[in-house]
Amino acid sequence: MRSLVLASSSPRRAALLSEAGFEFEILPPGVAEKFDIAITLRELTVWNAIRKGMSIAQTRPHAVVLAADTLVALRRLSGRIHEVCSAVLIYHQTSGRSTVLHDISRVRFRRLNAATIKNYLAKVDPLDKAGAYAAQGSGAEIIAKIEGSFTNVVGLPMEKTIAALAKFDIRPKISDRNCPKRRNTSALRDASE
Repeated sequence: MRSLVLASSSPRRAALLSEAGFEFEILPPGVAEKFDIAITLRELTVWNAIRKGMSIAQTRPHAVVLAADTLVALRRLSGRIHEVCSAVLIYHQTSGRSTVLHDISRVRFRRLNAATIKNYLAKVDPLDKAGAYAAQGSGAEIIAKIEGSFTNVVGLPMEKTIAALAKFDIRPKISDRNCPKRRNTSALRDASE
């Protein structure tokens, strides 16, 4: 079985892969993320994921490299819906095989007043998050509903990533039966219904 390298310094991506049972090495890419308003969110996240992954693949050609980029299309958040777009590159340099996938989730925020925002910011470091908020943990305080992949909003669309990694013969070391209890996201998904 091939080894997996996560080309990311995101603790959330590492946690998602670990919770799913994957064994991997973390190598943060040494490339700066680019931003260009002339291209779509999907194109921009794909571009950044490819740049990150290729920078690591050059140093680890025999490993399967997973790189991702997540951007948030923000407007004023309170009471609004916005999109979270992630792109993932999975690349094996030795064989020349690669796949790029993307996912878009829609996040609806609750109506937020100054007290709610202040309380939330006391719990979460907004500078450490794509979009300046976290869906996990205290996210239910500010998020009414997520349409699409919850893990995409966290930083890595695991549903698509697991399936894509399997095509590279990278599989979790443990099954869902053996995993610790998964976090319950149904309350977050259905809060507004």
